[in-house]
Amino acid sequence: MIVMPGENEGNGDVTAGDHPLSINPESQWSTFFRDNEVLLQIDKDVRRLCPDISFFQQPTEFPCEEIVNSCDMKRLHTRVQRSVMNCANVERRGLGITKIGIPGKKMSEDYAPMEEGKEAHWEVVERILFLYAKLNPGQGYVQGMNEIIGPIYHAFASDPDIKFREFAEADSFFCFTNLMSEIRDFFIKSLDESVHGINTMMNTLLHRLKNSDLDVWLKFQQQDLKPQYYSFRWITLLLSQEFPLPDVLRIWDTLFSDENRFDFLIYVCCAMIIILRNQLLEGDFSSNIKLLQNFPPMDVQVILTKAVELSKLKLF
Repeated sequence: MIVMPGENEGNGDVTAGDHPLSINPESQWSTFFRDNEVLLQIDKDVRRLCPDISFFQQPTEFPCEEIVNSCDMKRLHTRVQRSVMNCANVERRGLGITKIGIPGKKMSEDYAPMEEGKEAHWEVVERILFLYAKLNPGQGYVQGMNEIIGPIYHAFASDPDIKFREFAEADSFFCFTNLMSEIRDFFIKSLDESVHGINTMMNTLLHRLKNSDLDVWLKFQQQDLKPQYYSFRWITLLLSQEFPLPDVLRIWDTLFSDENRFDFLIYVCCAMIIILRNQLLEGDFSSNIKLLQNFPPMDVQVILTKAVELSKLKLF
């Protein structure tokens, strides 16, 4: 599954068979390089996962022993490790002394890898996403999937019962795979116009907004404020980037307990807009876009209650 070319070549001449310059599409090296292109994006995304909490930077209680004790040979992030060149500013005035200024070291924005024998939670998430991409080559990895797996893994890995925490990786992979089977259309561009595609979902949201609050709908029409500007991320990522993680888990509890969960998701999005109606009716295009793209903090129970109220009105 995870291709590591050259491991079994011994000390012989590897150019006689498979080698890094091989143009054979079935070459292990070709597969390795293609995988690394996907892995590079995954690595970037998981290192920035939920930056407002420290959970994903912390070590897991149950690391994969084969990987963490391999002298970094089997850690996925080492395959796409980036090198950084040092730089300096050279300044010289006339015949005076040349001044060399070395920029101060910037604080790393990414999560640092753990030392030998330990494994951070983000490394586990990276492995889950990479294996998912390998098992689903028709879809692969798409940016945003990291925001879907994050809350799932957090729920399992922080469970009070140690027996559940021990199998957090396997359980998360199973649940993530099942959830992606339901929302895969959101991540495949060719299916944007399908029945469950993202464009259809956004049009449904706009239609329900029209039926529930005509004034806000007319305001959006007047300002040409299209749902793509704000609701694309809401729907695709199941609101995982609009609220703090505890609130996301609360919303997901409600969504996943509903048989028509993605229909209810549209009602939640509609409720979010209606709750802001006074500000939206008074605002201009730029202020409304900013408001919707940076949803203000509030009690999510208020949003869910409004969504339930709207769902009972049957706003088709």
